Amino acid sequence: MTKQKNKYQTLIEIFLISTKLGLTSFGGPIAHLAYFKDEYIDRRKWLDDRTYADIIAICQFLPGPASSQVGISIGMLRGGVMGGFISWLGFTMPSVIVLVLFGLMYQTFSLDDAGFIHSLKIVAAAVVLHALIGLGKKLTPDKPRLAIALTAAIIMLLYPSAWMQIVIILGAGFVGLKWFEHKSKSKVQPLSIKISKKMGLTALGILISLLVVVPILNRLSDNPFLHIFDVFFRVGSLVFGGGHVVLPMIEREIVPTGLLTANEFLAGYGMAQAVPGPLFTFSSYLGTMLEGITGAIIATIGIFLPSFLLIIAALPFLNELRNRSVFQSILMGVNASVVGILLAAFYNPVISSSIFDASDFALAALLFGLLNIWKVPAWLIVILGVVGGYLIQFIT
Repeated sequence: MTKQKNKYQTLIEIFLISTKLGLTSFGGPIAHLAYFKDEYIDRRKWLDDRTYADIIAICQFLPGPASSQVGISIGMLRGGVMGGFISWLGFTMPSVIVLVLFGLMYQTFSLDDAGFIHSLKIVAAAVVLHALIGLGKKLTPDKPRLAIALTAAIIMLLYPSAWMQIVIILGAGFVGLKWFEHKSKSKVQPLSIKISKKMGLTALGILISLLVVVPILNRLSDNPFLHIFDVFFRVGSLVFGGGHVVLPMIEREIVPTGLLTANEFLAGYGMAQAVPGPLFTFSSYLGTMLEGITGAIIATIGIFLPSFLLIIAALPFLNELRNRSVFQSILMGVNASVVGILLAAFYNPVISSSIFDASDFALAALLFGLLNIWKVPAWLIVILGVVGGYLIQFIT
């Protein structure tokens, strides 16, 4: 009975914390990883920095929304498959609800000119810098790994694209294999993974089967809900590079076919960037526009289901891989490149879309100091950032 009670307490804890993150995690996937680090690693010690970095590296290799996959992974490590679902639910539902409501009344509901949106971007800049410094200290402690990180950042700044990110990660893994095998530890702290390898292989089989079967069924049927699931499941299974890359893939499926106009499509995309949580919840708006609330539910499930199946497939093998010196050395290179990718993202889009003048920089510096030196929690930084933004507007 006590064991069952503890299980429910764990799930409730996961839900409350992930919901708080879902309500406050503005700024896109890079910022989400920073919020996760602050909440799950720095404050609650659910994982250590190295394990967190390993999970980020694994999720960077997978298609789909990387930040959501990291959150799902942490939930699964904490509370099994149900913990992963609860973690996703709390982190995703706030933005889903807003975007569904926006889809139902998009013609009259607009936040495009709201002043607080710019303040939230400044908050994201402070949070990302805080995470970047923390991860940099842990993952690039020597000159070779600093060199990998700087090289990755320079390449990403010069050639920004999702595919270049994948190339960088693969290249860094190869360099890590060559440079760091002698530095790999013989044994790392094992993770408590409540998912069997059999379940992992089953999840992978389900993913592959759905990718094959659903398009066939869709061609044989005129059911609009099946069409929605087919479109969003394929996108969720095949898109690399996160939420912004999903835009052209979904646009090609929806706008040229006449299902939505370009203005309707872009209105929802703009709104999706104004709410916290994963950008993939843009699918909830599109589903609402296509087939109401039922369409929203199907589109949301369709685009996120591949992430669940991929994480369930990957996690059972993580312990075994992490204890292999070859895999450890590869991850050392990959993790260093992730720091470089974060550094590039800190400039573009974080800084380039948030710091426009001296007052923006002053507010960002203040928020960073509160977060980094005085250890003010991230959710309070969000509130202080919005209030500070309005105060600056009033003063100037």
